[in-house]
Amino acid sequence: MIASSELILNPDGSVYHLNLKPQHIAHNIIFVGDQNRVEKITQSFDSIEYTTQKREFKTQTGTYKGKRITVISTGIGPDNIDIVMNELDALVNIDLKTRLPKESMTALNIIRIGTSGALQADIPCDSFVMSKFGLGLDNMLRSYLIDKVSNLDIEAAFIKHTAWDLRKGKPYAIACSEKLEKILESDKMHKGITATAGGFYGPQGRILRLQIQDAKLNSKMDNFEFENQKITNLEMETAAIYGLSALLGHQAISLNAIIANRALGTFSKDPYKAVDELIVYTLEKLTQLDN
Repeated sequence: MIASSELILNPDGSVYHLNLKPQHIAHNIIFVGDQNRVEKITQSFDSIEYTTQKREFKTQTGTYKGKRITVISTGIGPDNIDIVMNELDALVNIDLKTRLPKESMTALNIIRIGTSGALQADIPCDSFVMSKFGLGLDNMLRSYLIDKVSNLDIEAAFIKHTAWDLRKGKPYAIACSEKLEKILESDKMHKGITATAGGFYGPQGRILRLQIQDAKLNSKMDNFEFENQKITNLEMETAAIYGLSALLGHQAISLNAIIANRALGTFSKDPYKAVDELIVYTLEKLTQLDN
């Protein structure tokens, strides 16, 4: 039995942070960072059956063209992903009354829709990126036993190429779901490695008043390549989603609308349009899922 201090439930029996019960979520789940983006997606739904919010975690579940979908805002960062992924898994794979794992496991389909800045000059603003791999620079996932799901070759190559300082923790690399990749890919999608940072400023190479440990890290990442895969973009959630999904037995893919190109120093003239187009693209593709 899982102790109440480890799996915390609200007085109504919902999971602590997400404020959800098992019946409130679909097996197809879209993650967004910004809570205001939840309704940008669900406004296209045919119907909405459930809405709740606690802190930055806003959830709406409804139906789009016959497909039941849940949209959840995760907030920013790998630490929030740790909360969201573990609580979602508990909703489908732990009996919340007996506090015991279920005998039969359920696999969720998890699709992140985000915004990001491209690191490669040939990935223009307003384009889409699919993360073939998530490269975690954040160290959160190292709290778990991850060697069975991580790509040790990418990790070793990246550490060598960047002369990574292991005092910051060891980077980890996790692949996307092949199942979701096949459904969501098209000639509109650039593919590559998405780097996941543990912060927005120093961890992503931004310098305001504080000097950073490696001011050349971004340029090193620009030049990194492993088996024809380059680092396409830098954000704060993808690798954590991929890692926890792989460990827990869920399917996950991350899609980003590129609103800035850091290699060229450009920014989208209409970032909202790019996000809206990615939302429509994703919803249409999700209708092809078999559950």
